[in-house]
Amino acid sequence: MPTCSVRDALTALPQYLMPAHLLTACAGSLANARMGGLTHALIRRFIARYRVDMTDAAVREPEGYTCFNDFFTRALREGARPLGAAGCLSPVDGVLTQFGAIEQGRLIQAKGRSYSATALLAGDEALAGRFAGGQFACIYLSPRDYHRVHMPCDGTLTRMDYVPGRLFSVNPALARAVPDLLARNERVVCVFDTPHGLMALVLVGAAIVGSVATVWHGRVHPPRSAGLRHWDYVPRSVTLQRGQEMGRFLMGSTVVALWQEPHLRFDAALAPGARVRMGQSLAEWDVDGDTLTVSASSPTT
Repeated sequence: MPTCSVRDALTALPQYLMPAHLLTACAGSLANARMGGLTHALIRRFIARYRVDMTDAAVREPEGYTCFNDFFTRALREGARPLGAAGCLSPVDGVLTQFGAIEQGRLIQAKGRSYSATALLAGDEALAGRFAGGQFACIYLSPRDYHRVHMPCDGTLTRMDYVPGRLFSVNPALARAVPDLLARNERVVCVFDTPHGLMALVLVGAAIVGSVATVWHGRVHPPRSAGLRHWDYVPRSVTLQRGQEMGRFLMGSTVVALWQEPHLRFDAALAPGARVRMGQSLAEWDVDGDTLTVSASSPTT
């Protein structure tokens, strides 16, 4: 039976009560505001509070950003994230909270908790069925992290879905306490054809996440809607290469990646809770059915 500590349960309780969508809308407006010195003071305070490493940023000084969202979605300096040798890379900086096989159509959320691929993928049973027996990885982005999302491997976009939902926080304590957290929150599902079958990148929203954007569409939300929104893409109209940016969070959240290919072998040195960086070798395609391992070392800067 799923269990969580009393502390985790108490942490989760306010999440059910607070007006998350209203707070998120207010936070989004503030993050987009151009307030000159006040914006720069807010950025400096944020850097100090969350110990943000600005040495990797293309623009290091707070005065170089006109609004908080420009800072939060900051670009990296050239060479900050060299790509690893493996066929499959980490799409983001963050904590690898869970990864492994998709068993009986379910993904692990935390110890003792799982959620269904169907629920995660906008309730599409046929799409979820194509990932049966495949692999997944879930990476949590904390406030201090780089918040652009990149391609783990080459891919051609086939569809995108906006899925309305709750706006629970997605930190590890909430993942332990809230059932089906990642399949209940607002999210954007992007499906790609790759040389190794289907891949889905699910950008999961959270409290205070002002919006999610992709490089081909721009901001997917806001505006928010009460119903599912769906886009199909003409074959080869959007093709992205391994390591190329595909989207970004305006404020932080979680990325869940699903791969149809069952013979994707994660590096043996990785474990739940490991920190990863965008471009780091994550896993290798095991085309012959033999386990292959690659270096899990973070790229040097």
